[in-house]
Formats: sequence, C-alpha cells, structure tokens
Amino acid sequence: MAVLGKALHRQLCTSQSLFQGSWRSVSSSFKASSLVLDRSLTPRPKPDPKSLVFGKQFSDHMLTVSWSAEKGWGNPNIKPFQNLSLHPAASALHYSIELFEGMKAFRGVDGRIRLFRPMLNMERMHRSAQRACLPAFDKAELLECIRKLVEVDQDWVPHSTQASLYIRPTFIGTEPSLGVSKSNHALLYVIVGPVGPYFATGAFNPVSLLADPQFVRAWRGGVGDCKMGGNYGPTIFVQNEATKLGCQQVLWLYGEEHEITEVGTMNLFIYWENKEGVRELVTPPLDGVILPGVTRQSLLDLARDWGEFPVSERRVVMCEFLTALKEGRVKEVFGAGTACVVCPVERVLYKGENYHIPTMENGPDLAKRFHKQLTDIQYGRAESEWTHLVV
Repeated sequence: MAVLGKALHRQLCTSQSLFQGSWRSVSSSFKASSLVLDRSLTPRPKPDPKSLVFGKQFSDHMLTVSWSAEKGWGNPNIKPFQNLSLHPAASALHYSIELFEGMKAFRGVDGRIRLFRPMLNMERMHRSAQRACLPAFDKAELLECIRKLVEVDQDWVPHSTQASLYIRPTFIGTEPSLGVSKSNHALLYVIVGPVGPYFATGAFNPVSLLADPQFVRAWRGGVGDCKMGGNYGPTIFVQNEATKLGCQQVLWLYGEEHEITEVGTMNLFIYWENKEGVRELVTPPLDGVILPGVTRQSLLDLARDWGEFPVSERRVVMCEFLTALKEGRVKEVFGAGTACVVCPVERVLYKGENYHIPTMENGPDLAKRFHKQLTDIQYGRAESEWTHLVV
C-alpha cells in the first residue's frame, strides 16, 4: 500500500511548479498557527439529515485566506458565513482563473469525526493551482485549517451514516483587470455544508447514461486532470440533453474511436471477463483526460490489495465495450466519486440504441463490496490509515 501511495503522489502532484519562482521572496504559505477565529453570534438551526439536498445548505462559518504578489499570504481566517465582495473585473469571473476541491467529513458510529484521505485532495488542489498560475501553498497547513473549520462547525456534521459534511475548498484569481495574464491577487476559501445522497434516485440506485460522441468533456494537453470550474460549466448543456432523452448522466467519449473516459462527474469502472476469459477490473488511465479521483484511487488500492483479479488502467473504446457486452462478458459498470461514492450503471444510450448493462443482475457484488468497505472506513466501522481525525 505504501508503494501505491507514493505512485499516487507522483500522479497527483508535480515535483516543481514552473510558476512559483518569483513568489518565493514573499510569504510562501500561510500557517494554521496564525489562524484568526471569529465565531458567529447567530448560529442557525441544523437541518434534518433525512431532508438534505446536495449542495443547498451551508454551515455557520467559512475559511478565507487572501494572497497578493506584493505581500504574499495573509493570515487564515475562520469567520461567519457570508457573501464575497469582488471587483467586477476579477479574473475568476472573466477568464475562469479558479479551481476547487470536493471532500467530506463523516461522523462515525463512535461519534468521532473523520476526513477521508484528505491529503490527496490537497495534492490535487496544489497541482491545479500550478496549472492556473495561482500561488503555491503548504498542503499540510491548509489541511489543518480545514480540520479546524470542521471542528468549529462540528455540530453541522450529520448524525447519520447516510449523510456527511461536504467540504468545498475553492481558489480564485481576484485580479481587478481585464488583461489576460497571471493574477497578482487571489483568494482561497473553504465552505462546508451537510449533504445527503448526490442523486435524487438514492444512495445506491442505478443510473442510465447518454454516450454522444459529438460532445467532449476534456482532451489531452488540456486541463481534464485538474479540478477547475471550466471543466464543469460546459457539461450542463449536455446533461440537460441527456435528461431530455431519459438518461440521468453522460458517458463522456473521446477521439475517433470513441474512447470511454468518465461518467458524469465520476470516474468509470468496468468489471468484466476479458478476451482471455479472466475476470478483470478496468478503468481509463490518467493520461491527461481523466481526473485523478480520490475514490478512484481508493478502489484501485483496495482491489490490488485483495489480489483476487487483475486490475488494469488502460484505454477502452466503445467498440470493444459493446462487443464484450453482446458476448455477455460485462458483469458490472459503475461510477466512483466523492459525492456518490459508488454508483451502478444499468443502461447506455449510444447512437440511438439503448444497451442494457447487467450490473444489478450481478448483485452488483463488486460495487456493493467497494461501497461497503469504503463507507465502513469513512464512518468508523473499520479502522484505516486512510482517515484523518478531526475530533
């Protein structure tokens, strides 16, 4: 597992930034020890975990840290949740100089609150910041600031194993200029809020996918491997088209061979019998198109640790997938991500034809096993070095 962790670190975080050099002379990072806490005097009532809608409710506090090229990083602040004040020409608003992360805090069956592999989120956020020409920060210091925010708002972590506290670190350029250039001002902030299941269908109900090759989510040489808002906004139109056709999500294809990449905002996994008749778990490789998801890496780590079947990170094109499906070799297809954990797929609409996927007829044994093992770790039913204790 240690070797896999090192390999993931190399994938998620480049060793040196091409953009940091001139920023080293000022404050290179904020410090959690300098955090200023301003508690809200008007705490709001907590919602019923059973009524939660994803991303609609927020806690009493937020974390903010400002940066400028002249002064470097300021002190981190935890303050009452409030609106931001931005110059109308702020670079994030015009040129999408912004990025974000998605992570969760879980209240375990023992009452303790845990984060799940949070340093992987910090590494990915750091690498996304490099790509956006935003300043570097100390990953451990940011994580400690986030831990403190969750500790302050710990009453907002749902007392439920069907819900959690969603954490949204966000980093934006605030340069008050319409010039297309590196931002000399930036704001890093974190908001949190209680969430239930991501999909309206529930926590583990299957979804259907529209696979339309005329729409592309990302491409090699682009920023598909970074968690930037520009990767998500343009997908809403395609998602609406999928809904019109009776599908809940989009299966993103790439290239002339219609290479399978991601599903909605999730990484994709296929459990099948390969051409040699061997059961195999396959997911697309991290080649610049795929977002290196924390849940994705966790499923790969678990499967390799089990050692029960081959685990492959390789290209799969629609022709190969449909051939396997027609030959009865596809057992399960599922998405994986922080918001949904594991989500089974039951149907794909491709070139006007619906293809049924027998995921649910096969249990789905593997998807359920992954889901149980991950949630057992997240909610404290199983001990793991993957968790980071908040309180």
